[in-house]
Amino acid sequence: MAVLGIGGIFFRAADPDALSAWYREHLGVGAGCNAEGTGDPSEWFWKVQGGPVVFAPFKADSDYFAADKAYMLNLRVDDLDGMLEQLNASGIAIETRDEWDSPETGRFARIHDPEGNAIELWEMPPQ
Repeated sequence: MAVLGIGGIFFRAADPDALSAWYREHLGVGAGCNAEGTGDPSEWFWKVQGGPVVFAPFKADSDYFAADKAYMLNLRVDDLDGMLEQLNASGIAIETRDEWDSPETGRFARIHDPEGNAIELWEMPPQ
C-alpha cells in the first residue's frame, strides 16, 4: 500500500471565492481548470499532468519564504518566460534570482497571491 500522489491542497483564505477566482484567472489553477492533454475540465477538479512533486518540510527559521507563512506553493510550468509575460501584463509583481536557477534543477520565479501567499513557478530543466 502506498500513496499515489497529492489529492488536494487546502488552506485558509480571508476571501476564498475571490482567491479561487484569482488562481483560475492568472494561473489556470483550481476547479474547472485542466492542463493540456488531460481531457475536458471538471467543475470539481483541477486536472494536472503527471510529473515530479517535491515534498519537503523546511526548517522553522528558513528564510526561503516569509517567516509568517507556514507554506509556499510550487507550481510546475512548461514555459516560464511565457507565464511571466502573462503575469507581468496583469500587473503581478515577479521576483527572480540568478541563484535560484541551475541546469540540474531548472528555472524559478516567485509571485504572491492577493493574500500574500508565495507561489514559486518552476520550469524543469530540459530532459
